[in-house]
Order: sequence, then structure tokens, then C-alpha cells
Amino acid sequence: MQRSPLCARLGIEAPILCAGMGGGIAGPELVAAVSNAGGLGVLGMLALPPPAIRAAIDRVRTLSALPFGVNLVVAGLQGGEVEACLDARVPVLVLFWGDVGPYVAAAHRAGTLVVAQVGSVAEARAAAAAGADAIIAQGVEAGGHVRGTTGLFTLLPAVVRAVAPLPVIAAGGIADGAGLVAALDLGAHAVSMGTRFLASDEAAAAPAYKARVVAATSEDTVCTSLFDIGWPDAPHRVLRNRAVEEWTRAGAPPPGARPGEGSVIGRVTLAGMAIDTVRYSVVPPLADFEGDLEYAALYAGESCALVDAVKPAATIVRDVMREAAVLRQHSSTR
Repeated sequence: MQRSPLCARLGIEAPILCAGMGGGIAGPELVAAVSNAGGLGVLGMLALPPPAIRAAIDRVRTLSALPFGVNLVVAGLQGGEVEACLDARVPVLVLFWGDVGPYVAAAHRAGTLVVAQVGSVAEARAAAAAGADAIIAQGVEAGGHVRGTTGLFTLLPAVVRAVAPLPVIAAGGIADGAGLVAALDLGAHAVSMGTRFLASDEAAAAPAYKARVVAATSEDTVCTSLFDIGWPDAPHRVLRNRAVEEWTRAGAPPPGARPGEGSVIGRVTLAGMAIDTVRYSVVPPLADFEGDLEYAALYAGESCALVDAVKPAATIVRDVMREAAVLRQHSSTR
């Protein structure tokens, strides 16, 4: 498979990014494994303070000498997170859910590429005008927080046309070689996969959560704004569980009137601190989660239907690349 100009600029061999799944689900072990396999691992640092971000960056560098990125959510910045990344000279900064403009010049001075994740053509144009080096076009099929309302394979070619010649990365609903080939054929330079890497050995998610992803179909997901404590008014795609079902049966009441709102449903360690997880919290079941998954935010995209097992991240990268190569070979011989 021909190496895209973006891959050459990023210094990666495989046109595959690991989505920066927040709270540390995409932590140093997963990021290093993806980068060591030829892709670009991206740390998910949403809700983590600058010292934790810097520690995660340092840990990646003990595990890999290859390029990687850090994902931050602009709407969730408390102060110092971007600076921690730039002081550490991270190769790539992925910014989501907000204006990337205020951060581009400083990033470029530090030698850091800025990738803006967007959910619409208008947002893509704004990020391009602000100086982003690449765009991630996220379709509504994606798991986790979802910016737009359009399916990837409608959004992607429109974004490619709108920001050309800026490179575009496809995200949402991709978990195998067929998805990679389809995205590349529509003009993407690479793909970003979250749900597929969530079900990896190295992802810092609870084992029972990974098992739920493997067992799920696309019909088991729902795009909702239910899990909003900690990040209000931000739609997200999750697996249906008892929390979703009980809220739906209650008539989908607003915040403040939802069944069991504020009750403690579990406990996790976040940024080195043990915290209680309450019902409708934005915090997912991290690796050491103790509690009831039926009331937790189980972020997952529609591509869960394509996830058949928990595997090492390197195996996932190799499998996707092998599948894509076979499809390319078959199409060339027709």
C-alpha cells in the first residue's frame, strides 16, 4: 500500500491512528504499542491535569522512540494542558470540540503538528483557516463524544473537497481493512480507530467493558446526551445498558429529574486518585473499575459489530493492513 504524504510527514508506516480515548483509556501502553506497530498512537488526556499528562508522555517515551500524539478536548481545558504537551515537544497535538486557532502558532513554534477533529464541513473549513496541519473528519457512527450528525462516508468526501490540499483522516465506524480501503478511496490519508483499539490488550479499560464491546452489535449503540455529569450538552455514542433503558422508560427526563441521579455506581482511579463514579458521569469504566457496568458510560461506536475479540494492539494494526492489502490486490486483478 502506497504511503500517503501525511504518513510520511507524521513519520509512520501504517495509515492508522489510535483515537485518543479519554480518561487515559488510550494510555501509554496502548499508544506505544500502536506506534511500535507502525501507526500513530494518541494519548487520551481528557480530564487529566498537566502533571499526569507529562507523566504519560514520559512513559510513552520509555516504551517507544517513535512518533505519537496527545488528544485534548478544547472545551475541557482547565489550564496548562496544552503547555505541558508543547513543553514536552510532542510530535502531534490532536484537538477536539472547540476552536483550535489559539493553539496553532505556539504548537508550530514547538515543532508540533496540530490535527483538528471535526464533525462538519463548516468546522473543517474553520480549522483549516486557523492553520491546522490536518483534519480528522468524524462521522456520527463514532463512539465516545460525537461532534456532528453526518455519516462518515457522506462527510468525508465533502471535507476532503472543502479543505484540499490539507490532508484528512477518517474516523467513525472503521475497524477493519475494508473500512481503511473505503476511507482511502474517498480521499482520506489515514484512519483513526477508537472502538477497535478499545478492545485491545493494552487499552486501560475494565475487562468486562471490553467484553461488552466484543459482544455488541451496532444496534446495541445509541447516540445520546445522557452521560453528562462532567461534560454537559455533549452528545456521545454508548452501548445501551440499564441506565439508558431506565431513563428511556421514565420518559427521558432532563438532568435533575433522572432515575437515581447522583447515586454512586462505582469507583475508579483517575490521575492517581481513587474517585467515586456517579450515575450519568462522563467517566468510563477504567481498568480498575469496581462497580456496576449497567450504570456506567460504555462508550463504543457502531464498529463494535466488526470487533470479534480482544487482541494485542500490534495484531490489530497488522490485521487491518493485511486485510487492506488483500482487498487492494483483488481489486487490481479484476
